[in-house]
Amino acid sequence: MSLTSADRSPGAKLGLAILIGVLLAVPLFSVWLLVYDRQQQSSQAKAGIAEGWGGPQTIAGPLLVIPYRATLTETVTEGNRPVVRSRQVWQELTLSPETIDLATDIRSEQRKRSIYEVVVYDAAARGKARFAMPADLSRFGVAIPDMALDRAELRFGVSDPRGLGANPRIAVAGRPLRLQPGGGTAATHGAGFFAWLDAGALAGAPIDVAFAFDLRGNGRLSLAPQAGDTTWRLHSSWPSPSFQGGFLPAQRQVTDKGFTATYRVGNLALGQSLVSTGAPSAREEAVVPPARDYADSNTPSPASAHEARVDLMQPVDLYSRVNRAAKYGFLFIGFTFLAFLLFDIIGGVKVSGVEYLLVGAALILFFVLLLAFAEVIGFALAYLAASAAIVGLNTAYSAAVLKSWRRAAFICALLTALYVVLYILLSLEAFSLLIGSLMLFLALAAVMYLTRNVSWGGRPTEEVA
Repeated sequence: MSLTSADRSPGAKLGLAILIGVLLAVPLFSVWLLVYDRQQQSSQAKAGIAEGWGGPQTIAGPLLVIPYRATLTETVTEGNRPVVRSRQVWQELTLSPETIDLATDIRSEQRKRSIYEVVVYDAAARGKARFAMPADLSRFGVAIPDMALDRAELRFGVSDPRGLGANPRIAVAGRPLRLQPGGGTAATHGAGFFAWLDAGALAGAPIDVAFAFDLRGNGRLSLAPQAGDTTWRLHSSWPSPSFQGGFLPAQRQVTDKGFTATYRVGNLALGQSLVSTGAPSAREEAVVPPARDYADSNTPSPASAHEARVDLMQPVDLYSRVNRAAKYGFLFIGFTFLAFLLFDIIGGVKVSGVEYLLVGAALILFFVLLLAFAEVIGFALAYLAASAAIVGLNTAYSAAVLKSWRRAAFICALLTALYVVLYILLSLEAFSLLIGSLMLFLALAAVMYLTRNVSWGGRPTEEVA
């Protein structure tokens, strides 16, 4: 029996439409792979644009690290007898500042190569920190006479030191310190810089540290707070920030001219003491972040629960929107095939399997056109152009298949409504499930009403009293 045979039952016609819809899952899945591939190419291109500028940055510190002598007792076996031995070792006392007041001005810009754009920034960090010897120092098994205060280190963490400006400035009591590379903090995996410091004055009174440095990066900027009381004030002209991480701003204001934000974090919220002791940590060289750390700022890695982070988001993430749109591909195929099926069963217009296949191929082509246009002219204009092209193509073809421009006008209205609803679903992400489920309910109700007297097996339907 041919696909266009007039004696097919309504059930067979429904099965044919379903079979072709299932077969179209293969090219639709290929569209998802295409979107993923283009997104990966975009990320690599953006990594190339930002390379050498600096990756997503995390700043931490300062921390004051002081060596001290400790007595290590251990039990060894000699002549089958346990012997207790003691020896002197050097360990490190790490002090977090009691207070830190940090202000950061982020100057952002968009850099473009071909069709790809990436957000880079130059951040000017200015701050003050105060260190004090804890009153309960003896609880940690450390005495001031055992400390080598003249060999103290002031450590600053920067996740990608390649982004540091030319002349970072660190001063204690107005006296500038000479900086050395490496020796950052654990929050930045040892990357950063440090300065030797004679902290002898710390035994009698707190010391104040003033610092200023410029930092280049892209995509996002994070702070790993470590002080007893941290205040971080941010200012930027970028209009689309996204605040992430375990700590959110106590105050913030976002306008089309930029944003300001103020963070306040205490060490009780951090869940950590201001004092720690342990074996000396090996001073690590800065590790160059891999290329994936320069990836699209619109698909950032999850923020840590112990950091405050701001992402400089680009307003339109076209790849995620195209990907979300493609997930509604079966909805377009289902509604359009349903309309053709009703014209076939109720209107008496024969629709062959090849005609179903061509219409479905055109519907899938919409997502390819949307992706191709969006990379060049933006998502909104691309959506308008691609939907207009597919609606026009399927309307003209439907007029020939359904033998009527009036019926083709119904297909045109249906597709136009679907594309309008899809655009609304993509814009109102929070209500997409509600709107989509209501659409399906109304469609199912309409189909049940229109086919209430159809005999799907080919026999006449008995009237219900």
